[in-house]
Amino acid sequence: MIRVLGLPKGQVFLVPWTEQWEIEFKEEEKKIRFEINESIWAIHHIGSTAIKGLSAKPIIDIAIEIKSFEEGIRCVPGLEKIGYSYKGTDVLPDRYYFNKGEPRTHQIHMYQTESEYLYKQLTLRDYLRTNENARKKYQELTEKLTKEHSMNKFAYADSKTDFINKIILEAERGRQ
Repeated sequence: MIRVLGLPKGQVFLVPWTEQWEIEFKEEEKKIRFEINESIWAIHHIGSTAIKGLSAKPIIDIAIEIKSFEEGIRCVPGLEKIGYSYKGTDVLPDRYYFNKGEPRTHQIHMYQTESEYLYKQLTLRDYLRTNENARKKYQELTEKLTKEHSMNKFAYADSKTDFINKIILEAERGRQ
């Protein structure tokens, strides 16, 4: 089987969507549940690999929802046991952050239930899954930004922020 995961440090590139990403997520979810199930409220496949038909950086993004933020520190040993590297709570806001592999194949964002950042992740994912026009615009933007920032993941991510915030607002308006 051809490996469809792995983003070398500092690089940004996209690969076409593949069903293998769904399989990889489900396999990883089983491993995570085996190690830390008592702490988990829910596990979500997030990011572009979770959106059928969308090209993405070849990294499986996983959101783990926990009941209380303090619970996250108790999950570290179990996640390290299955190959994750704990990066702390100050890498990205309001979460515990872990990554796996070199090149990186998986990332975990661990949020307390009802975190605004988790809400935004799920809102964006769900809207792009159901809105073909928004998904096409996002695809075009990420392709353009990949060319502009192929060696700077921070610039790539920052350049998407305004568009992502607009999509989230559009999704919220559609719920009303």
